[in-house]
Amino acid sequence: MTGKARTAWTFAVTSAALFMASLDNLVVTTALPSIRDHLHASLEGLQWTVNAYTLTFAVLLLTGATLGERYGRRRMFVAGLALFTAGSAAAAMAPGIGLLIAARAVQGVGAAILIPLTLTLLSAAVSPERRGLALGAWGAVGGLAIAIGPLVGGAVVEGASWQWIFWLNVPIGIALLPIAWTKLTESYGSTTRLDLPGLILASVGLLGIVLGVVRGNDHGWTSLTVLPPLVIGAVLVAAFIGWELRTREPMLPMQLFRSRGFALTNAASLLMFFGMFGSIFLLAQFLQVVQHYSPLQAGLRTLPWTAMPVFIAPFAGALSDKIGGRVLLATGLALQAIGLGWLAVVASPTVAYTTLVPAFVISGVGMSLFFAPVANVVLSSVRRDQEGIASGANNAIRELGGVFGIAVLGAVFSAHGSYASGTAFVSGLAPAVWVGAAAVAVASAAALFLPSVRRAVTASPADEPVMELDPVS
Repeated sequence: MTGKARTAWTFAVTSAALFMASLDNLVVTTALPSIRDHLHASLEGLQWTVNAYTLTFAVLLLTGATLGERYGRRRMFVAGLALFTAGSAAAAMAPGIGLLIAARAVQGVGAAILIPLTLTLLSAAVSPERRGLALGAWGAVGGLAIAIGPLVGGAVVEGASWQWIFWLNVPIGIALLPIAWTKLTESYGSTTRLDLPGLILASVGLLGIVLGVVRGNDHGWTSLTVLPPLVIGAVLVAAFIGWELRTREPMLPMQLFRSRGFALTNAASLLMFFGMFGSIFLLAQFLQVVQHYSPLQAGLRTLPWTAMPVFIAPFAGALSDKIGGRVLLATGLALQAIGLGWLAVVASPTVAYTTLVPAFVISGVGMSLFFAPVANVVLSSVRRDQEGIASGANNAIRELGGVFGIAVLGAVFSAHGSYASGTAFVSGLAPAVWVGAAAVAVASAAALFLPSVRRAVTASPADEPVMELDPVS
C-alpha cells in the first residue's frame, strides 16, 4: 500500500471512529427529556447519564494512550472500538437508569482507548508541513458530529425511541473493526509501565468530587453523603499530583506543564468545556421542557450553533499554520462567552426563537475557532516523542471540564430552579449559564498569554518545537 493510500485509509478510519464517539455525547443530551420521562430519572440521574461516560473517558484517557504506546496503537484502537460498540448495545438494552449509567461507563472506557489514538495515528500518518490542514479536517469531522448530534438525536428519538441513539453505533462499530485491523499500520511508542497507583488515585478522587457536587443541593452540602466524598476526593487528587511528581513513569508527566503553551492551552480547554457542555446540558432540555419543541424540532433549532464548525473549522485549521493558534483561540473563546452571556440574558419561558439565533451563531463561530487549532497548539508545545501523552492529557483535561461543567452548572440550576414549571426552569437556567459564560471568558483571557508556536519541519521525531515569541508572550 502506498504512502498516500495509507494516509487516506488512516484518515477515513480514525475520522469515522472519532465521529461515532463524538456524536454520542450530543445525541444523548437531546434525548435527556425522553430518558427522564421513560425511566423516571431525576436530575442527578440525568447528570450521571452524561457524566458516567465523560468521567470514565477523562480518567482513563491517559491510560488508553499508554496502552497504545506499549501494546500497539492499532491493536488498542481496535480493542477500544470493540468495547465502545459493546457498551452502546448494552445502553440500548438498559431497562433502568442504573444500568444505563453503567453501560455509559463502559462506553467511556472504550472511548478513552479509542479517541486519543485517532489523533496519534493520524498525526503519524501525515507529513509535518501538512499537519495543520489534516488536524483541521480532523477537527471538522468532530465538528460535524457536534453539528448533527442534536439533529440526529432528535430525529431518532422522535421517529423511533431513545434506545436507538445507542443502537446507531453498533453497525458502524462492527463495520469499522475489520477495516481498522487490516488497513491501519501498527506502531509503538516508548515502552512504559502502567501507572496503576496514579490511575486509582485520580479515578477515586475525581469520582468523589463529582459525586459530592452532583448531590450537594439535594442532600445538603454538609451531609455525610456529600462532604466526606468532597474532602476525600480533594485529598486523593492532591495525592495523585504528588505521586505523579515522584514516580519514575507517571501517567501524567508534570514536566509537560512547564511549557507555558501546554499549560495555558489545557487550562483554556478545561474552562471552555466547563462552560460549553454545562450550558448545552441545560439548554438542550430548555428547548423541549420549557418551549415544548419536539426532539427533532429542538435539534433543528440548535443548528445555527452546532453546524458552524463544519464550515469554519477546516479554514481555521489551515489559518492556524500561518498566524498561530493564539489569536484564533482567544477570539473563539471570547465569542463563545458572548454567546452564552446573550442566552443567559434573553432566556425566558416565552422567548422567541429568533431572539436566540444570534447567540447560537456567535457561540457556533466561537466554538469553531477554538476546535480547529487547539490540537495543533497542544502538539506544537511538546516534543514529537511526547505527542501521544500530550494528546491524551489534553483530551482528558477538556473532558473533565465537561464533567465538572455539568456537575457545577447542574448544582447552580437546582439551587435556583427546578422542573416544576417553565418559570422555575428558567430561574435555574439563567444563573447556571452565566457561570458557564464567566468560565469561558476567563479561558479567553488565559489564551491571550499563549506563546506563538510553530513546528519546525525536520526529519527527527524527537526534535524540539520551535517557539517564536512576540511582545504579548
